[in-house]
Order: sequence, then structure tokens, then C-alpha cells
Amino acid sequence: MNEEDIYDVTIIGGGPAGMYASFYAGMRDMKVKIIDGKDRLGGFLHTYSEKTIWDVGGLPPMKCSKLIEWLVQQANTFNPTVELNCKVERFIRLDNGIWSMYTAGGEIHYTRTIIVAVGRGIAEIQKLELQEPIEYEQDNLHYTVQNPEHFAGKRVLISGGGNSAVDWAIELAKLAHSVVVIHRNTEFRAMERNVSEMNNITDVRTPYSITQLHNHGKRIQQVVITHTESQDNVVLEVDEVVISHGYKSNLSDLASCGLEMNDGMVLMSHHAQTSLPGVFAAGDCATHESKVRLIAGAFNDAIVAVNSAKQYMTPDAPKMAYVSSHNEIFREKNRQIPSL
Repeated sequence: MNEEDIYDVTIIGGGPAGMYASFYAGMRDMKVKIIDGKDRLGGFLHTYSEKTIWDVGGLPPMKCSKLIEWLVQQANTFNPTVELNCKVERFIRLDNGIWSMYTAGGEIHYTRTIIVAVGRGIAEIQKLELQEPIEYEQDNLHYTVQNPEHFAGKRVLISGGGNSAVDWAIELAKLAHSVVVIHRNTEFRAMERNVSEMNNITDVRTPYSITQLHNHGKRIQQVVITHTESQDNVVLEVDEVVISHGYKSNLSDLASCGLEMNDGMVLMSHHAQTSLPGVFAAGDCATHESKVRLIAGAFNDAIVAVNSAKQYMTPDAPKMAYVSSHNEIFREKNRQIPSL
């Protein structure tokens, strides 16, 4: 192990938290590496790349794909080393305090600190729990919406109760002939304002779940929904069915590294410190009592994690980076922006 092989911070995960941590660690003049198991940065955001994002501070509403593009550009501001298609399986702290990280491909990476920002890990779609669905997945049964225009003028059924289901209902209501939303519970797990809008512009039915699919050829033509309390059935004529029942994720590899977990997530302090010295956490994979599960919250996690990592390495370092308007590291970069 040579000194040039050792990074100040290695970020596991290239979603919003990981990408912003890369940028902010650059502001703190740290040598940065990002490791991600996918073939591109962006993480879970790619799952809803066509959705419109409203709640990132200071930015106008935009397609998630555009937000990914800007975040990737920002993450690369200080030229971090980026390793894609690379899955970290375990990490061990050596006697000299350096962390040795082992990947599925047999590589070893060395780092002084680690920021775990793996989001939801390797997420698997929660599929419709009926016998028939797989035969319709090539036609009009969907687990995500890649092209909203495909639903124009059609009768759409959406099943789900989270933010994604509600967001898609609002989005598709502008294009579809009709949108029916069903949820097995009476309350939706989504932003109140969006739930109110959905109730105004779509046909919301609760508590119902899908119990049967009737086909015409390879397409679903009718869906039977059943009231979860009375067991009464309703038959709906449909053109397209969207299932938004969330994702299963498995972060068990992190527990095997010695990280303390809580309800399947990495337990961290308000300073982003995990149960292992020099290992910090940020984003959806982590939890503490004041956790904010928004993209904006992931950015804040990233800042706290980087500042803690910097002080772990250099205890007398400032507690935070200078703001960009006063940070010397941006002086030359500002000159390179034509409009300034």
C-alpha cells in the first residue's frame, strides 16, 4: 500500500447524498473516491427519471433526469476518482487506522475515512402478488413510468399509497382519459398537498387492493379490486395498470461489517458518526431521530458527514468549509465562468 493509494474519504454510493458529499469534500480539499455498484451515478433517482422534482431548494421544478445531470456535473467539480460497477462487500480497519475496502471483483481500496451513502442498497421492486402478472409485464402492466405520453387518452389504474403513486397519479391525470387510484389503507404515505391535489383530479378508492386480473390476449382488460374490510368486489375496465408498491432493499452487508443497524438502516449520530470510528453515513440508508427523508435532507447529511470526516482526520480543522462566495478554492473556477 503506497501513500498515493490512500484516499482521505471514500464514498460508497453515487446517489444524491454521495454526489453532494463528493462536491463538498472537494471544497474541504480532501482526496475523494466514489464507489458505486451501478454503471452510472445517480442511484435511486434513475427509477423515476421522468418525474418532476419540485422540492430542491433554489431550483425550479425539473425532470429528475435533468437534476441527475446537474448533480453528476457538480460531483465531478474537484475531479474525484469514480469507480463504477464496483460493489463493496466488506471493509476492515487496519492497525494503522487506514480502512481496507474489499469489493466483489477482488479489488482493495484504501481510505482514511468512509461515508456510507448507499441509499436503498440494491432495491428490488415490490411486484403485484398474484399468479398472473408476469405475463402482462411486457404490455400494459407497469412498475414504473418511463414515458408518460404512453398513457395519453387511456384508462389508467394506479395501485399504491406512497409518494411515487401519488406523484404519478397527478402527472398522468393531465394526459390520461381517466385515472383511478387504489390503496389498501385509508391514509396515503405522501405529502399532504399532493394527496389533496390527487383527490381533486383522480378517482381515489380506499381501502382496496387488486385481487384478480382479466385479460384479452396478452393485455389486461379488467381488474377486480376488493374492499379490504367489506370484501366487496368492483370490476374496472382498464387500458394500463401501474403498480407502485415500493421497493425491498437489503443492507445486510453493512451489518456484517460491524455497523450498528436500526430497522434495516445504518444508525448514526447527529454528527453522522456510525458505530465504527472513521465511518460516517448519509442519505436514505441512514437514520437518526431527526432524519429528513428528502433530497435536500440527503445534501445536509452529506455536509455533516464530510465535516465530521475532516475533523476525524484533522481534529483542529475548521468545523465546516467556508461558503463558496468566500472560499479561495473557487477563485480560479469563478474566472472560468463567462457570465461572471
